[in-house]
Amino acid sequence: MGSADAVPGVSGGTIALITGIYDRLIAAVTAASPALARRALEGLLGDRDQLRAVWAELDGAFLLALGVGIATAILTVTRALHVALEAVPVLTYGFFFGLIGASAIVLRDEFRVDTTGRAAAAVAGAVLAFVASGSASAALGESALATFVAGAVAVSAMILPGISGSLLLVILGQYERMTEALSVFVDALLAVATGGPTATVVETGVPVVAFLAGGVVGLLTVAHAVRAALAARREATLAFLIGLIVGALRAPVVRVGEEVGAWSVAVGGEFAVAAAVGALLVVGVDRLAGGIDLD
Repeated sequence: MGSADAVPGVSGGTIALITGIYDRLIAAVTAASPALARRALEGLLGDRDQLRAVWAELDGAFLLALGVGIATAILTVTRALHVALEAVPVLTYGFFFGLIGASAIVLRDEFRVDTTGRAAAAVAGAVLAFVASGSASAALGESALATFVAGAVAVSAMILPGISGSLLLVILGQYERMTEALSVFVDALLAVATGGPTATVVETGVPVVAFLAGGVVGLLTVAHAVRAALAARREATLAFLIGLIVGALRAPVVRVGEEVGAWSVAVGGEFAVAAAVGALLVVGVDRLAGGIDLD
């Protein structure tokens, strides 16, 4: 799941479906609540039986193992992608374009735009992502608050099959920044282990901590809201989410334009080849999963 969520267009939720843990994951995440947090605090203050009950209700061992695996994969994959974005940005963003486009295609059977409301939702999602993928993405900035918001939005998408948290970071213009921030933070931690200054860890850790804090809030709020929307207005919600994916196709194109200055036949060819590879990867994952099903 961590490897999938580290790249735009591939969803960790899809991997959860493939491996058969999706239902268990949703049950564990949605079990978290303020009441459960209060019970956990009571357990930490002395009621060990209460603490064990909360741990079991949250399926804590499962979430811990899953969380460690996701974190390990994200740390390694994002480092590789950060290097790729620096060394071969055209190929990397072309690959992302293929991932994103194919994700929209494999989800086409999940909804029908046969009412005005659903059509409006799809158009609204596409327009929102298209606008945000352009110059509007720079408006979010690089403050701790912006990072917190990016974390809340991205992590909330992690549990939804077909919707990638990294895709939302690309739309918000935060993907390259966050992969770099994570790589720098890990380097600072490794330096401390060999006698380096701890001040660097604190400095480089601010965006990482802000992102993680936003992610926790996203899981406990936004993800619940999206799941509720799917339950209440499934077709319209899916239309909006898939509209986001379609509109987000602008983001890799804009980023390549920023990198190379002007498109050329050679740049377009590299971009197209990488996009084809990315698309084939998503189609292969979809076939392995037996198709995406958000029911």
